[in-house]
Amino acid sequence: MTEVDNTALSVVIGDGPWAQEAGELADRLAAEAVAGELTAGNPTLWGADAESEAAVRLAWTTLPKTSRPLLGEIAALRGELHAEGVDRVVLAGMGGSSLAPEVITAAAGVPLTVLDTTDPGQVADALAGDLSRTVLVVSSKSGSTVETDSHRRIFEHAFEAAGIAAASRIVVVTDPESPLETAARAAGYRHVFRADPHVGGRYSALTAFGLVPAGLAGADVEKLLAEAASAAPVLAADERDNPALLLAGALGAALARGAEKVVFADNDSGLPGFADWAEQLIAESTGKDGTGLLPVVVEGVSAPNFVDAGDDATTVALGSPDAAATVTVSGSLGASFLLWEYATAIAGRLLGINPFDQPDVEAAKVAARSLLDSPSGATAPTPLLVDGPVEAYVTGSWRPPEGAGLDELIGAFVAAVPEKGYLSLQAYLDREQDASAAVLRRELARNTGVQTTFGWGPRFLHSTGQYHKGGHQNGAFLQITGVAEEDLPVPGRPYSLATLQLAQALGDATVLADRDRPVLRLHLTDRLAGIARLAQTVQGVSR
Repeated sequence: MTEVDNTALSVVIGDGPWAQEAGELADRLAAEAVAGELTAGNPTLWGADAESEAAVRLAWTTLPKTSRPLLGEIAALRGELHAEGVDRVVLAGMGGSSLAPEVITAAAGVPLTVLDTTDPGQVADALAGDLSRTVLVVSSKSGSTVETDSHRRIFEHAFEAAGIAAASRIVVVTDPESPLETAARAAGYRHVFRADPHVGGRYSALTAFGLVPAGLAGADVEKLLAEAASAAPVLAADERDNPALLLAGALGAALARGAEKVVFADNDSGLPGFADWAEQLIAESTGKDGTGLLPVVVEGVSAPNFVDAGDDATTVALGSPDAAATVTVSGSLGASFLLWEYATAIAGRLLGINPFDQPDVEAAKVAARSLLDSPSGATAPTPLLVDGPVEAYVTGSWRPPEGAGLDELIGAFVAAVPEKGYLSLQAYLDREQDASAAVLRRELARNTGVQTTFGWGPRFLHSTGQYHKGGHQNGAFLQITGVAEEDLPVPGRPYSLATLQLAQALGDATVLADRDRPVLRLHLTDRLAGIARLAQTVQGVSR
Protein backbone atom coordinates (compact mmCIF):
# COMPACT_ATOMS: atom_id res chain seq x y z
CA MET A 1 0.00 0.00 0.00
CA THR A 2 1.24 3.47 -0.90
CA GLU A 3 0.01 6.35 1.20
CA VAL A 4 0.67 10.06 1.15
CA ASP A 5 -0.81 12.25 3.86
CA ASN A 6 0.01 15.95 3.84
CA THR A 7 -2.37 17.33 6.48
CA ALA A 8 -4.83 18.87 4.03
CA LEU A 9 -4.61 16.00 1.54
CA SER A 10 -4.40 12.24 1.61
CA VAL A 11 -3.86 9.83 -1.30
CA VAL A 12 -3.89 6.10 -0.56
CA ILE A 13 -3.29 3.41 -3.19
CA GLY A 14 -4.04 -0.26 -2.51
CA ASP A 15 -1.51 -3.07 -2.52
CA GLY A 16 -0.21 -4.91 -5.58
CA PRO A 17 2.08 -4.45 -8.59
CA TRP A 18 -0.13 -1.69 -9.94
CA ALA A 19 0.54 0.37 -6.80
CA GLN A 20 4.26 -0.22 -7.24
CA GLU A 21 4.04 1.03 -10.83
CA ALA A 22 2.21 4.16 -9.65
CA GLY A 23 4.99 4.84 -7.15
CA GLU A 24 7.64 4.33 -9.80
CA LEU A 25 5.88 6.83 -12.07
CA ALA A 26 5.70 9.31 -9.18
CA ASP A 27 9.46 8.86 -8.67
CA ARG A 28 10.06 9.49 -12.35
CA LEU A 29 7.91 12.60 -12.37
CA ALA A 30 9.73 13.92 -9.31
CA ALA A 31 13.10 13.25 -10.95
CA GLU A 32 11.93 15.16 -14.03
CA ALA A 33 10.92 18.12 -11.79
CA VAL A 34 7.48 18.10 -13.38
CA ALA A 35 5.60 19.63 -10.42
CA GLY A 36 8.05 22.48 -10.06
CA GLU A 37 8.15 23.18 -13.78
CA LEU A 38 4.35 23.12 -13.94
CA THR A 39 4.12 25.60 -11.06
CA ALA A 40 6.68 27.81 -12.81
CA GLY A 41 4.49 27.81 -15.92
CA ASN A 42 6.71 25.79 -18.24
CA PRO A 43 4.58 25.20 -21.38
CA THR A 44 6.92 22.58 -22.88
CA LEU A 45 5.89 19.79 -20.50
CA TRP A 46 3.34 18.34 -22.93
CA GLY A 47 5.37 18.50 -26.13
CA ALA A 48 5.68 20.88 -29.05
CA ASP A 49 2.11 20.46 -30.31
CA ALA A 50 0.67 21.59 -26.96
CA GLU A 51 3.13 24.36 -26.22
CA SER A 52 1.22 27.31 -27.67
CA GLU A 53 -1.97 26.37 -25.82
CA ALA A 54 -0.19 25.56 -22.56
CA ALA A 55 1.63 28.89 -22.67
CA VAL A 56 -1.66 30.71 -22.01
CA ARG A 57 -3.33 28.16 -19.72
CA LEU A 58 -1.11 27.72 -16.65
CA ALA A 59 -2.06 30.63 -14.38
CA TRP A 60 -4.27 28.32 -12.27
CA THR A 61 -1.27 27.10 -10.29
CA THR A 62 -0.92 30.51 -8.57
CA LEU A 63 -4.61 31.27 -8.02
CA PRO A 64 -4.53 30.76 -4.23
CA LYS A 65 -2.56 34.03 -4.14
CA THR A 66 -3.63 35.88 -7.28
CA SER A 67 -7.37 35.49 -6.60
CA ARG A 68 -7.22 37.07 -3.16
CA PRO A 69 -7.96 40.63 -4.42
CA LEU A 70 -11.37 39.33 -5.51
CA LEU A 71 -12.42 38.68 -1.92
CA GLY A 72 -12.99 42.32 -0.98
CA GLU A 73 -14.78 43.02 -4.26
CA ILE A 74 -17.15 40.08 -3.73
CA ALA A 75 -17.82 40.97 -0.09
CA ALA A 76 -18.58 44.59 -0.98
CA LEU A 77 -21.04 43.63 -3.71
CA ARG A 78 -22.75 41.10 -1.45
CA GLY A 79 -23.12 43.77 1.22
CA GLU A 80 -24.67 46.21 -1.28
CA LEU A 81 -27.13 43.60 -2.52
CA HIS A 82 -28.17 42.53 0.96
CA ALA A 83 -28.72 46.16 1.93
CA GLU A 84 -31.23 46.28 -0.93
CA GLY A 85 -32.94 43.06 0.18
CA VAL A 86 -31.36 41.00 -2.62
CA ASP A 87 -30.19 37.69 -1.16
CA ARG A 88 -31.22 35.03 -3.71
CA VAL A 89 -28.47 34.11 -6.17
CA VAL A 90 -29.20 32.46 -9.51
CA LEU A 91 -26.21 31.34 -11.56
CA ALA A 92 -26.40 31.02 -15.34
CA GLY A 93 -23.34 29.09 -16.46
CA MET A 94 -22.20 25.87 -18.11
CA GLY A 95 -19.35 23.45 -17.41
CA GLY A 96 -16.52 25.11 -15.52
CA SER A 97 -18.70 28.16 -14.94
CA SER A 98 -21.23 26.23 -12.85
CA LEU A 99 -19.78 22.96 -11.55
CA ALA A 100 -17.27 24.47 -9.10
CA PRO A 101 -19.62 27.04 -7.52
CA GLU A 102 -22.24 24.34 -7.14
CA VAL A 103 -19.78 22.18 -5.18
CA ILE A 104 -18.54 25.14 -3.12
CA THR A 105 -22.03 26.21 -2.04
CA ALA A 106 -23.20 22.64 -1.41
CA ALA A 107 -20.20 22.01 0.84
CA ALA A 108 -20.88 25.29 2.66
CA GLY A 109 -24.59 24.55 3.00
CA VAL A 110 -25.70 27.79 1.36
CA PRO A 111 -28.37 28.02 -1.38
CA LEU A 112 -27.49 28.66 -5.00
CA THR A 113 -29.88 28.16 -7.92
CA VAL A 114 -27.84 26.81 -10.83
CA LEU A 115 -29.05 27.05 -14.42
CA ASP A 116 -26.92 24.78 -16.60
CA THR A 117 -29.82 23.60 -18.71
CA THR A 118 -32.02 24.48 -21.65
CA ASP A 119 -35.01 22.65 -20.18
CA PRO A 120 -37.84 25.20 -20.11
CA GLY A 121 -39.43 23.69 -17.00
CA GLN A 122 -36.26 23.99 -14.97
CA VAL A 123 -35.69 27.57 -16.10
CA ALA A 124 -39.34 28.42 -15.40
CA ASP A 125 -38.94 27.11 -11.85
CA ALA A 126 -35.99 29.45 -11.34
CA LEU A 127 -38.04 32.35 -12.72
CA ALA A 128 -40.84 31.50 -10.30
CA GLY A 129 -38.63 32.38 -7.35
CA ASP A 130 -38.89 35.79 -5.71
CA LEU A 131 -37.42 38.10 -8.35
CA SER A 132 -37.54 41.03 -5.93
CA ARG A 133 -34.79 39.25 -3.95
CA THR A 134 -32.87 37.83 -6.93
CA VAL A 135 -29.53 38.63 -8.51
CA LEU A 136 -28.51 36.78 -11.69
CA VAL A 137 -24.85 35.91 -12.15
CA VAL A 138 -24.16 35.41 -15.85
CA SER A 139 -20.95 33.42 -16.14
CA SER A 140 -19.29 32.60 -19.46
CA LYS A 141 -15.59 32.50 -20.28
CA SER A 142 -16.09 32.92 -24.02
CA GLY A 143 -18.96 35.32 -23.54
CA SER A 144 -20.94 33.58 -26.27
CA THR A 145 -22.25 30.39 -24.58
CA VAL A 146 -25.70 29.89 -26.12
CA GLU A 147 -27.34 28.44 -23.01
CA THR A 148 -26.05 31.24 -20.77
CA ASP A 149 -26.98 33.94 -23.26
CA SER A 150 -30.50 32.50 -23.40
CA HIS A 151 -30.79 32.60 -19.60
CA ARG A 152 -29.59 36.20 -19.55
CA ARG A 153 -32.17 37.26 -22.12
CA ILE A 154 -35.01 35.45 -20.36
CA PHE A 155 -34.20 36.87 -16.92
CA GLU A 156 -33.62 40.36 -18.26
CA HIS A 157 -37.09 40.27 -19.79
CA ALA A 158 -38.60 38.85 -16.59
CA PHE A 159 -36.98 41.51 -14.39
CA GLU A 160 -38.30 44.31 -16.58
CA ALA A 161 -41.77 42.73 -16.71
CA ALA A 162 -41.77 42.69 -12.90
CA GLY A 163 -40.90 46.37 -12.76
CA ILE A 164 -37.31 45.73 -11.71
CA ALA A 165 -34.42 47.48 -13.44
CA ALA A 166 -32.71 44.44 -14.97
CA ALA A 167 -29.29 46.09 -15.17
CA SER A 168 -29.24 46.48 -11.38
CA ARG A 169 -29.75 42.74 -10.91
CA ILE A 170 -27.29 41.23 -13.37
CA VAL A 171 -23.68 40.49 -12.48
CA VAL A 172 -21.30 39.20 -15.14
CA VAL A 173 -18.21 36.98 -14.92
CA THR A 174 -16.31 36.67 -18.17
CA ASP A 175 -12.92 36.96 -19.80
CA PRO A 176 -11.64 40.45 -20.68
CA GLU A 177 -13.03 41.91 -23.91
CA SER A 178 -15.40 39.02 -24.53
CA PRO A 179 -18.71 39.71 -26.32
CA LEU A 180 -20.44 39.37 -22.94
CA GLU A 181 -18.27 42.05 -21.36
CA THR A 182 -19.03 44.37 -24.26
CA ALA A 183 -22.76 43.75 -23.96
CA ALA A 184 -22.68 44.10 -20.17
CA ARG A 185 -20.88 47.44 -20.28
CA ALA A 186 -23.29 48.73 -22.91
CA ALA A 187 -26.32 47.63 -20.87
CA GLY A 188 -24.92 49.04 -17.62
CA TYR A 189 -25.11 45.77 -15.70
CA ARG A 190 -24.52 45.92 -11.95
CA HIS A 191 -20.99 44.58 -11.93
CA VAL A 192 -18.53 42.93 -14.34
CA PHE A 193 -15.84 40.63 -12.98
CA ARG A 194 -13.03 40.07 -15.47
CA ALA A 195 -11.62 36.58 -15.00
CA ASP A 196 -8.05 35.53 -15.63
CA PRO A 197 -7.85 34.75 -19.37
CA HIS A 198 -4.86 32.46 -18.79
CA VAL A 199 -6.94 29.86 -16.98
CA GLY A 200 -9.09 27.36 -18.90
CA GLY A 201 -12.69 26.86 -17.88
CA ARG A 202 -12.29 23.45 -16.25
CA TYR A 203 -9.32 24.72 -14.20
CA SER A 204 -11.18 27.85 -13.07
CA ALA A 205 -12.61 26.77 -9.69
CA LEU A 206 -10.44 29.26 -7.80
CA THR A 207 -10.96 32.14 -10.24
CA ALA A 208 -13.87 34.56 -10.39
CA PHE A 209 -15.92 31.82 -12.06
CA GLY A 210 -15.92 29.77 -8.88
CA LEU A 211 -15.56 32.49 -6.26
CA VAL A 212 -18.05 35.15 -7.37
CA PRO A 213 -21.32 33.16 -7.41
CA ALA A 214 -20.30 31.11 -4.37
CA GLY A 215 -19.20 34.18 -2.42
CA LEU A 216 -22.35 36.13 -3.27
CA ALA A 217 -24.39 33.13 -2.11
CA GLY A 218 -22.63 33.18 1.27
CA ALA A 219 -19.86 30.57 1.04
CA ASP A 220 -16.60 31.34 2.83
CA VAL A 221 -14.43 31.74 -0.26
CA GLU A 222 -11.58 33.25 1.77
CA LYS A 223 -11.31 29.92 3.61
CA LEU A 224 -11.41 28.10 0.26
CA LEU A 225 -8.38 30.04 -1.00
CA ALA A 226 -6.60 29.51 2.32
CA GLU A 227 -7.10 25.75 1.99
CA ALA A 228 -5.66 25.82 -1.50
CA ALA A 229 -2.76 28.03 -0.40
CA SER A 230 -1.83 25.57 2.34
CA ALA A 231 -1.68 22.75 -0.20
CA ALA A 232 0.15 24.70 -2.93
CA PRO A 233 3.73 24.21 -1.66
CA VAL A 234 3.17 20.47 -1.24
CA LEU A 235 1.76 20.13 -4.75
CA ALA A 236 4.64 22.11 -6.24
CA ALA A 237 7.30 19.94 -4.60
CA ASP A 238 9.30 17.52 -6.74
CA GLU A 239 9.18 14.71 -4.21
CA ARG A 240 7.58 11.28 -4.27
CA ASP A 241 5.28 12.17 -1.38
CA ASN A 242 3.72 14.94 -3.45
CA PRO A 243 0.10 13.63 -3.57
CA ALA A 244 -0.42 15.06 -7.07
CA LEU A 245 2.50 13.04 -8.45
CA LEU A 246 1.27 9.89 -6.78
CA LEU A 247 -2.29 10.41 -8.00
CA ALA A 248 -1.12 11.19 -11.54
CA GLY A 249 1.11 8.10 -11.38
CA ALA A 250 -1.87 6.00 -10.29
CA LEU A 251 -4.00 7.22 -13.19
CA GLY A 252 -1.17 6.77 -15.70
CA ALA A 253 -0.28 3.28 -14.46
CA ALA A 254 -3.91 2.24 -14.51
CA LEU A 255 -4.41 3.35 -18.11
CA ALA A 256 -1.21 1.57 -19.14
CA ARG A 257 -2.82 -1.62 -17.75
CA GLY A 258 -6.01 -1.01 -19.72
CA ALA A 259 -8.02 0.76 -17.01
CA GLU A 260 -9.37 3.56 -19.16
CA LYS A 261 -12.28 4.33 -16.80
CA VAL A 262 -12.14 6.02 -13.40
CA VAL A 263 -15.11 5.06 -11.22
CA PHE A 264 -15.81 7.76 -8.60
CA ALA A 265 -17.90 7.34 -5.48
CA ASP A 266 -18.32 9.74 -2.60
CA ASN A 267 -17.60 8.03 0.71
CA ASP A 268 -18.31 10.65 3.39
CA SER A 269 -16.02 13.25 1.81
CA GLY A 270 -18.13 16.18 2.97
CA LEU A 271 -17.81 17.56 -0.57
CA PRO A 272 -21.17 16.85 -2.26
CA GLY A 273 -20.98 16.95 -6.04
CA PHE A 274 -17.17 16.97 -6.17
CA ALA A 275 -17.12 13.92 -8.45
CA ASP A 276 -19.23 15.82 -11.01
CA TRP A 277 -16.64 18.61 -11.02
CA ALA A 278 -13.77 16.12 -11.35
CA GLU A 279 -15.68 14.39 -14.15
CA GLN A 280 -15.42 17.45 -16.37
CA LEU A 281 -11.82 18.14 -15.45
CA ILE A 282 -10.62 14.63 -16.28
CA ALA A 283 -12.82 13.83 -19.28
CA GLU A 284 -12.32 17.11 -21.09
CA SER A 285 -8.60 17.26 -20.30
CA THR A 286 -7.66 13.69 -21.27
CA GLY A 287 -10.31 12.47 -23.73
CA LYS A 288 -8.68 13.14 -27.08
CA ASP A 289 -6.50 11.58 -29.75
CA GLY A 290 -8.32 8.27 -29.24
CA THR A 291 -7.22 7.88 -25.64
CA GLY A 292 -8.09 9.28 -22.22
CA LEU A 293 -9.67 8.55 -18.87
CA LEU A 294 -13.45 8.31 -18.70
CA PRO A 295 -14.90 9.23 -15.28
CA VAL A 296 -17.91 7.16 -14.20
CA VAL A 297 -19.71 8.76 -11.26
CA VAL A 298 -21.60 6.17 -9.22
CA GLU A 299 -23.91 6.29 -6.22
CA GLY A 300 -21.64 4.68 -3.61
CA VAL A 301 -18.82 2.23 -2.96
CA SER A 302 -21.12 -0.74 -2.42
CA ALA A 303 -21.72 -3.49 -4.98
CA PRO A 304 -21.97 -3.50 -7.90
CA ASN A 305 -20.37 -0.05 -8.29
CA PHE A 306 -16.90 -0.90 -6.97
CA VAL A 307 -16.86 -4.65 -6.39
CA ASP A 308 -17.77 -5.44 -10.00
CA ALA A 309 -15.95 -2.53 -11.65
CA GLY A 310 -13.77 -4.80 -13.79
CA ASP A 311 -10.15 -4.61 -14.87
CA ASP A 312 -10.81 -1.71 -17.24
CA ALA A 313 -11.57 0.63 -14.34
CA THR A 314 -9.82 2.33 -11.45
CA THR A 315 -12.07 2.77 -8.41
CA VAL A 316 -11.65 6.04 -6.52
CA ALA A 317 -13.26 6.67 -3.14
CA LEU A 318 -13.57 10.33 -2.19
CA GLY A 319 -13.37 10.62 1.59
CA SER A 320 -13.06 7.52 3.78
CA PRO A 321 -11.09 4.46 2.62
CA ASP A 322 -12.97 1.40 1.39
CA ALA A 323 -11.67 -2.11 0.80
CA ALA A 324 -13.01 -2.09 -2.78
CA ALA A 325 -11.35 1.21 -3.69
CA THR A 326 -8.15 1.17 -5.70
CA VAL A 327 -7.42 4.76 -4.68
CA THR A 328 -8.76 6.84 -1.81
CA VAL A 329 -8.43 10.62 -1.88
CA SER A 330 -9.48 13.01 0.85
CA GLY A 331 -8.87 16.60 1.83
CA SER A 332 -10.39 20.03 2.22
CA LEU A 333 -12.26 21.47 -0.75
CA GLY A 334 -9.75 24.14 -1.73
CA ALA A 335 -6.86 21.69 -1.48
CA SER A 336 -8.81 19.04 -3.41
CA PHE A 337 -9.52 21.39 -6.30
CA LEU A 338 -5.81 22.12 -6.68
CA LEU A 339 -4.76 18.49 -6.18
CA TRP A 340 -6.95 17.15 -8.97
CA GLU A 341 -5.96 20.00 -11.31
CA TYR A 342 -2.26 19.20 -10.80
CA ALA A 343 -2.81 15.45 -11.07
CA THR A 344 -4.91 15.75 -14.24
CA ALA A 345 -2.46 18.07 -15.99
CA ILE A 346 0.43 15.78 -15.06
CA ALA A 347 -1.51 12.70 -16.16
CA GLY A 348 -1.85 14.43 -19.52
CA ARG A 349 1.93 14.38 -19.81
CA LEU A 350 1.97 10.65 -19.09
CA LEU A 351 -0.75 10.07 -21.71
CA GLY A 352 1.06 12.18 -24.30
CA ILE A 353 -1.86 14.55 -24.89
CA ASN A 354 -2.56 18.26 -24.48
CA PRO A 355 -4.67 18.59 -21.31
CA PHE A 356 -5.69 22.18 -22.04
CA ASP A 357 -7.57 22.00 -25.34
CA GLN A 358 -10.99 20.54 -26.23
CA PRO A 359 -10.84 19.97 -29.99
CA ASP A 360 -14.06 17.97 -30.30
CA VAL A 361 -16.46 20.07 -28.21
CA GLU A 362 -17.35 22.54 -30.95
CA ALA A 363 -18.69 19.88 -33.34
CA ALA A 364 -21.92 19.34 -31.38
CA LYS A 365 -22.45 23.10 -31.06
CA VAL A 366 -22.07 23.56 -34.81
CA ALA A 367 -24.51 20.73 -35.51
CA ALA A 368 -27.09 22.21 -33.11
CA ARG A 369 -26.77 25.66 -34.68
CA SER A 370 -27.24 24.21 -38.15
CA LEU A 371 -30.51 22.62 -37.02
CA LEU A 372 -31.71 25.88 -35.48
CA ASP A 373 -30.85 27.73 -38.69
CA SER A 374 -32.46 25.21 -41.04
CA PRO A 375 -35.95 25.90 -42.46
CA SER A 376 -37.43 22.86 -40.71
CA GLY A 377 -35.58 23.52 -37.45
CA ALA A 378 -35.01 20.65 -35.05
CA THR A 379 -37.92 18.60 -36.32
CA ALA A 380 -37.80 14.95 -35.31
CA PRO A 381 -38.31 12.17 -37.90
CA THR A 382 -40.92 9.42 -37.69
CA PRO A 383 -40.30 7.20 -34.65
CA LEU A 384 -38.99 3.70 -35.10
CA LEU A 385 -41.54 2.50 -32.55
CA VAL A 386 -44.02 3.86 -30.03
CA ASP A 387 -44.56 2.17 -26.69
CA GLY A 388 -47.10 4.15 -24.68
CA PRO A 389 -45.32 7.35 -23.56
CA VAL A 390 -42.01 6.34 -25.19
CA GLU A 391 -41.02 7.01 -28.81
CA ALA A 392 -37.78 5.53 -30.13
CA TYR A 393 -35.48 7.06 -32.78
CA VAL A 394 -32.20 5.79 -34.18
CA THR A 395 -29.45 8.00 -35.62
CA GLY A 396 -26.66 6.61 -37.78
CA SER A 397 -25.92 3.15 -39.08
CA TRP A 398 -26.82 1.04 -36.03
CA ARG A 399 -30.18 -0.69 -36.38
CA PRO A 400 -32.12 -2.93 -33.98
CA PRO A 401 -33.71 -6.25 -35.02
CA GLU A 402 -36.70 -5.87 -37.30
CA GLY A 403 -39.97 -5.55 -35.37
CA ALA A 404 -38.28 -5.26 -31.95
CA GLY A 405 -40.39 -3.98 -29.06
CA LEU A 406 -39.05 -1.52 -26.50
CA ASP A 407 -37.55 -4.22 -24.26
CA GLU A 408 -35.82 -5.94 -27.20
CA LEU A 409 -34.74 -2.58 -28.61
CA ILE A 410 -32.93 -1.53 -25.44
CA GLY A 411 -31.50 -5.00 -25.02
CA ALA A 412 -30.13 -4.95 -28.57
CA PHE A 413 -28.69 -1.49 -27.98
CA VAL A 414 -26.85 -2.61 -24.84
CA ALA A 415 -25.55 -5.60 -26.79
CA ALA A 416 -24.03 -3.12 -29.27
CA VAL A 417 -21.65 -1.80 -26.59
CA PRO A 418 -18.19 -3.11 -27.51
CA GLU A 419 -16.28 -5.39 -25.14
CA LYS A 420 -14.95 -3.24 -22.28
CA GLY A 421 -16.80 -0.29 -23.78
CA TYR A 422 -19.31 1.90 -22.01
CA LEU A 423 -22.90 3.03 -22.14
CA SER A 424 -23.59 6.75 -21.88
CA LEU A 425 -27.04 7.68 -20.62
CA GLN A 426 -27.88 11.30 -21.48
CA ALA A 427 -31.06 12.92 -20.15
CA TYR A 428 -32.18 16.16 -21.81
CA LEU A 429 -34.72 16.73 -19.06
CA ASP A 430 -35.33 18.80 -15.94
CA ARG A 431 -32.78 17.63 -13.38
CA GLU A 432 -35.02 18.80 -10.55
CA GLN A 433 -38.47 17.58 -11.60
CA ASP A 434 -37.21 14.58 -13.59
CA ALA A 435 -34.48 13.59 -11.12
CA SER A 436 -35.69 9.98 -11.02
CA ALA A 437 -34.22 9.50 -14.52
CA ALA A 438 -30.80 9.26 -12.88
CA VAL A 439 -31.84 5.96 -11.28
CA LEU A 440 -31.75 4.38 -14.74
CA ARG A 441 -27.94 4.56 -14.70
CA ARG A 442 -27.65 2.35 -11.65
CA GLU A 443 -30.20 -0.17 -12.91
CA LEU A 444 -28.63 -0.47 -16.35
CA ALA A 445 -25.16 -0.93 -14.88
CA ARG A 446 -26.37 -3.48 -12.35
CA ASN A 447 -28.36 -5.58 -14.82
CA THR A 448 -25.92 -5.48 -17.74
CA GLY A 449 -22.49 -5.28 -16.12
CA VAL A 450 -21.61 -2.50 -18.58
CA GLN A 451 -19.85 0.60 -17.28
CA THR A 452 -22.56 3.26 -17.50
CA THR A 453 -22.23 7.02 -17.22
CA PHE A 454 -25.05 9.49 -16.67
CA GLY A 455 -25.23 13.12 -17.75
CA TRP A 456 -27.88 15.81 -17.81
CA GLY A 457 -28.09 17.38 -21.26
CA PRO A 458 -26.84 19.79 -22.43
CA ARG A 459 -24.70 20.10 -19.28
CA PHE A 460 -22.61 17.01 -20.11
CA LEU A 461 -21.75 18.50 -23.53
CA HIS A 462 -19.51 20.90 -21.61
CA SER A 463 -18.01 18.00 -19.64
CA THR A 464 -17.80 14.40 -20.88
CA GLY A 465 -18.87 15.51 -24.38
CA GLN A 466 -15.21 15.94 -25.34
CA TYR A 467 -14.33 12.39 -24.31
CA HIS A 468 -17.28 10.90 -26.22
CA LYS A 469 -15.93 12.28 -29.49
CA GLY A 470 -12.19 12.38 -28.84
CA GLY A 471 -11.49 9.55 -26.38
CA HIS A 472 -11.71 5.79 -26.77
CA GLN A 473 -14.34 5.12 -29.42
CA ASN A 474 -16.10 2.31 -27.61
CA GLY A 475 -19.21 4.01 -26.28
CA ALA A 476 -22.90 3.64 -27.11
CA PHE A 477 -25.17 6.61 -26.46
CA LEU A 478 -28.69 6.43 -25.08
CA GLN A 479 -30.42 9.81 -25.21
CA ILE A 480 -33.61 10.62 -23.34
CA THR A 481 -35.61 13.66 -24.44
CA GLY A 482 -39.10 14.71 -23.45
CA VAL A 483 -42.06 16.86 -24.36
CA ALA A 484 -42.02 20.15 -22.45
CA GLU A 485 -45.28 20.92 -20.69
CA GLU A 486 -44.47 24.60 -20.99
CA ASP A 487 -42.02 26.40 -23.22
CA LEU A 488 -40.13 29.67 -22.92
CA PRO A 489 -39.27 31.90 -25.87
CA VAL A 490 -35.76 33.32 -25.90
CA PRO A 491 -36.15 37.11 -26.34
CA GLY A 492 -34.35 38.39 -29.40
CA ARG A 493 -33.80 34.90 -30.80
CA PRO A 494 -35.90 32.94 -33.32
CA TYR A 495 -36.19 29.87 -31.11
CA SER A 496 -37.55 28.75 -27.76
CA LEU A 497 -35.77 26.78 -25.06
CA ALA A 498 -37.56 23.56 -26.02
CA THR A 499 -36.43 23.98 -29.63
CA LEU A 500 -32.87 24.66 -28.53
CA GLN A 501 -32.87 21.67 -26.18
CA LEU A 502 -34.01 19.27 -28.91
CA ALA A 503 -31.55 20.76 -31.39
CA GLN A 504 -28.73 20.11 -28.95
CA ALA A 505 -29.73 16.47 -28.56
CA LEU A 506 -30.16 15.91 -32.29
CA GLY A 507 -26.96 17.78 -33.11
CA ASP A 508 -24.88 15.71 -30.71
CA ALA A 509 -26.49 12.51 -31.99
CA THR A 510 -25.46 13.42 -35.53
CA VAL A 511 -21.85 14.04 -34.52
CA LEU A 512 -21.67 10.75 -32.60
CA ALA A 513 -23.25 8.83 -35.47
CA ASP A 514 -20.70 10.38 -37.86
CA ARG A 515 -18.07 8.70 -35.70
CA ASP A 516 -19.90 5.40 -36.25
CA ARG A 517 -21.12 5.19 -32.67
CA PRO A 518 -24.54 3.64 -31.86
CA VAL A 519 -27.10 6.29 -30.88
CA LEU A 520 -30.63 5.57 -29.63
CA ARG A 521 -32.99 8.37 -28.59
CA LEU A 522 -36.01 7.68 -26.41
CA HIS A 523 -38.47 10.56 -26.47
CA LEU A 524 -41.00 10.79 -23.63
CA THR A 525 -44.37 12.21 -24.60
CA ASP A 526 -45.24 12.09 -20.89
CA ARG A 527 -42.11 12.49 -18.79
CA LEU A 528 -43.27 10.95 -15.53
CA ALA A 529 -44.96 7.98 -17.19
CA GLY A 530 -42.09 7.61 -19.65
CA ILE A 531 -39.43 7.40 -16.94
CA ALA A 532 -41.56 4.83 -15.12
CA ARG A 533 -41.88 2.78 -18.32
CA LEU A 534 -38.11 2.90 -18.89
CA ALA A 535 -37.42 1.93 -15.27
CA GLN A 536 -39.67 -1.09 -15.77
CA THR A 537 -37.98 -1.97 -19.05
CA VAL A 538 -34.37 -1.82 -17.86
CA GLN A 539 -35.15 -4.29 -15.07
CA GLY A 540 -35.32 -7.01 -17.70
CA VAL A 541 -32.30 -5.93 -19.74
CA SER A 542 -29.16 -8.04 -19.49
CA ARG A 543 -26.05 -8.61 -21.55
